[in-house]
Amino acid sequence: MSVIQENIQIAKLHLDRLKKASQETKEKNLLENFDIDDFETVKVIDTFIFRFIKLQDYLGQKLFRRFLEEIGELYENMSFIDVLDKLEKLEMISSSEEWIEIRRLRNKLTYEYLDETEEMKEKIKMAMNKIPTLEKTIKNIEKYLKERKII
Repeated sequence: MSVIQENIQIAKLHLDRLKKASQETKEKNLLENFDIDDFETVKVIDTFIFRFIKLQDYLGQKLFRRFLEEIGELYENMSFIDVLDKLEKLEMISSSEEWIEIRRLRNKLTYEYLDETEEMKEKIKMAMNKIPTLEKTIKNIEKYLKERKII
């Protein structure tokens, strides 16, 4: 298995775990019945947040750069914005603006707001709404590489 194939598999693993945590959050209505003092609620919410952060980090720091390297489009000292712009031009992502938004959301979820539960619930809902974007991006990269027989 090549490094890029391994990167895709790891991204899919993080995505699968994120989707399961999201599903459990929805099934148990944890955002509607948000109880910061209930350990089970906190555990599931923390798992969702951790998985969202982990997947977003993995895509941004590993998969995107490895993908561009594989196709000969990664240049020395490329900023994250440059990477996103290149991915947008290649139609791997729909919008670099959206990915900047996802990164900001990731940063906000990194901090716990014990006294701001409504804001935290909103951020978690926003993160849940980004799951299809994360999934589509992984699929786009894999499809691109398969069509060009790189993997």
